[in-house]
Amino acid sequence: MDKNKKRPTVAIIGRPNVGKSSLFNKIAGRKISIVKDTPGVTRDRIYSEIEWTGKKFILIDTGGLELNSQEFIIKSVFEQAKIAVELCDLILFVVDGREGLINLDLEIANYLRLNFKTKKILLVVNKIDSFSRDKNLIYEFYKLGFGEPIAISAENNSGLGDLLDEIINNLDFVGNFDEKKENVIKVAIVGKPNVGKSSIVNKILGENRSIVNNISGTTRDAIDSFFKYDGQGYIFIDTAGIRKKSKVKQDLEYYSVIRAIDSIERADICLLVIDAEENICEQDTKIAGIAHDNFKPVIVVINKWDKIEKNDKTVNIFLDKINNKLSYMSYTQKIFVSALTGQRLNKIFDLIKMVWENNNLRIKTGILNEVLIESVAMNPPKLGKGKQLKIYYATQTNICPPTFKLFVNDVELMHFSYKRYLENQIRKAFGFVGVPIKFVIKSKTD
Repeated sequence: MDKNKKRPTVAIIGRPNVGKSSLFNKIAGRKISIVKDTPGVTRDRIYSEIEWTGKKFILIDTGGLELNSQEFIIKSVFEQAKIAVELCDLILFVVDGREGLINLDLEIANYLRLNFKTKKILLVVNKIDSFSRDKNLIYEFYKLGFGEPIAISAENNSGLGDLLDEIINNLDFVGNFDEKKENVIKVAIVGKPNVGKSSIVNKILGENRSIVNNISGTTRDAIDSFFKYDGQGYIFIDTAGIRKKSKVKQDLEYYSVIRAIDSIERADICLLVIDAEENICEQDTKIAGIAHDNFKPVIVVINKWDKIEKNDKTVNIFLDKINNKLSYMSYTQKIFVSALTGQRLNKIFDLIKMVWENNNLRIKTGILNEVLIESVAMNPPKLGKGKQLKIYYATQTNICPPTFKLFVNDVELMHFSYKRYLENQIRKAFGFVGVPIKFVIKSKTD
């Protein structure tokens, strides 16, 4: 991201199960983090833009801190939280008012004091359902040495307004980043588990943004990263790997699949990452189909290309297999990369910008109808039910995706194959490289 335009950043930290993700979700206004009473559920940093009293800031949720654990995932969670704290302008240190002060809270407090002396810290006591009834539960947290605790109940939506006021009062909003003015492109990174999605994001961002390991599903949530490249703003949404339904055994895996689908729906463009060593498989085509059904442009990113033995036919063999599997998505662009070496990763941005521009392309009505008249003359529609399809008029009604409304004599006469023919003719005339095209067929009386 451009350092001259920085949105203030707030990180939520604390030990496991104090309600950090519940607090994050309440403030964000939608269920972004997975909330479940299982330690280590939130394993990566989760970002969301928050607006309060006209001021905007970035809120980061982190996994529960367990300082002395040697388990890989828990150590990785700690490293992620550490990075979040280093990046942020303000720390929300969340503790559990019901359970009371425990040794791990004291350890985290000491860690923050020793390593982040210059950071502003707000102490948040969660699970205080009634301040008048539970005020005695709050007093012991003064021992942590971070001033007056802020009592809230994330579950009951209590005290959040006061907390947000305190957050705003402790942030500097000079040079605040405006996403709309920056014309940010939202890019979802999708694919099976362990194909290198997080590795690609990490290499692009130049930091260990997501946990990368060969344990399946180490990225459980959809994680937003804000980034600026060559003057263009991007939000990279690194999603949990989508498995086959038969392999989605745990509740958390199910939630992650739903989250990945949600990420596709809110993205402008999807990068479908596939493993060059495994080549494209049925699960890849299903993930691509989800994006296609949502009319989202797809760029196929073939990762781990550095591990493939090559000759002069290797690229074409790979492309033929991909084109065969994704025959219903012939518009997709493909690129061969290596997250490990960084090979061609910068070229991804060229493809994203090209696809973005084509997805926003508008065609004048007169020119569009000239192309359709000529296309129909070259290849008239076949008779159906004793009648012939007549196309009276067409107009582009929308972008992202480019949407064309066609007025015809009988909607039922528009055969799928003829619609595909018209789509190909429009692409031939105007390009629309890399993007799906949507048709809306209406009868003349409509």
